[in-house]
Amino acid sequence: MIDIFIHTLLMAMTPVVELRGAIPYGLANGLNPWLTYLAAVIGNMVPVPFIMIFIRQIFFWLRQRSKWLGDRVDWIIQRAERKSELVRKYALVGLTILVAIPLPGTGAWTGALVAALMDIR
Repeated sequence: MIDIFIHTLLMAMTPVVELRGAIPYGLANGLNPWLTYLAAVIGNMVPVPFIMIFIRQIFFWLRQRSKWLGDRVDWIIQRAERKSELVRKYALVGLTILVAIPLPGTGAWTGALVAALMDIR
């Protein structure tokens, strides 16, 4: 049972999958609903402070490594900027709405990236 808890936690840490994939995974594998929720939420929150603190340095480092990586970084930044319109309009409430919308690409990773790029702490 601990392995399913850990798998659920790790799955929630990954971009795109996040809670939307981790919760069904934990429940489908027989993990208690409360433990599934706990593992998914903890796993989803673990990367957020690291993204907010280090993303600019990571992007700078990636851009220096190769043009291909720099192009990927630019694509990620453009995608985050498109998502940031709601945040620009409503600030913290907009960021909360962005993260809460249950659509792919609107979870904790995107919210942390938008917050970091817009200097919302």
